[in-house]
Amino acid sequence: MKPLQTSSGDVLADRRADYAEMLFGSGDHAAAAELMLGALELVPQWALGWFRLGEMHEAAGDKAGAAKAWRHALELEPEDRFGAGLKLELIGEAGPGGAPPSAFVEALFDQYAPKFDDSLVNRLAYNVPALLDAAIRVAHPGRFASASDLGCGTGLMGEKLRPYCDHLEGYDISAGMLGIARGKSVYDRLVKADLQALAYDGAQVDLVAAADVFMYVGALEKVTATAASMLREGGLFAFSVEYWRGEGDLILQPSRRYAHSENYVRSVLTRNALTLVSLEPHIIRQDRGQPIEGLIVIARKAPPAR
Repeated sequence: MKPLQTSSGDVLADRRADYAEMLFGSGDHAAAAELMLGALELVPQWALGWFRLGEMHEAAGDKAGAAKAWRHALELEPEDRFGAGLKLELIGEAGPGGAPPSAFVEALFDQYAPKFDDSLVNRLAYNVPALLDAAIRVAHPGRFASASDLGCGTGLMGEKLRPYCDHLEGYDISAGMLGIARGKSVYDRLVKADLQALAYDGAQVDLVAAADVFMYVGALEKVTATAASMLREGGLFAFSVEYWRGEGDLILQPSRRYAHSENYVRSVLTRNALTLVSLEPHIIRQDRGQPIEGLIVIARKAPPAR
């Protein structure tokens, strides 16, 4: 993909946008939006500028202005690396999509990669790898001949799995994240792949893990079917989700991450011949000072029906 155009390419427009950001930071959201619109009059093809204008309108309480700006951003950037479609869904101006745009997830984590480990572990008290590791060891105290880490990121889950997995592969959509994982020498093989479109044709494995991944996938039917196809009979599927205690299967949250209900998780596993071994609620991280509740799930691939 082309790099994200963080500059408009016009000095005067960039200066106006910088002033708009200063006003936005000071809490004067309406004035910020007005100044950003002035910048965009000079550079009407700047997709990121339109996306930021939408956020400024949203903060100012101008839902119609936000929707108009985000729709224009989508026209200019159909791949939607900024997640404008998710923003429209959150304000009720678009129907439920069920999944974030792959380009948005890729751009997000490419940008986040250099500070990912420090931000999650040291600042947000992220503990999903440790929680999944403990649950896996209870379900299967011995070694695994082979394992796949879906959405492996920088390798935080892989570092937990490596001591008891003879062969370990990692899959991730972000080249930036994979580059950091490669530097840790944790994996035997790393593959750049979009989990929403992954068609696995390799040898079946004994363990498939997905730590803090499915909140960026949305609907779980396809990725769960893929995980089931990757597993040998009796193999384990270990994953986490953010916990949705309300009505419905899943919900897109203001964070632009999805949360999933317990009933939905159970039903998706059952439909893919995966038998639930354990499902436990835990606080999995902090977000803006608030604890985020998740589910730590272990399932086993059942033998084929006879």
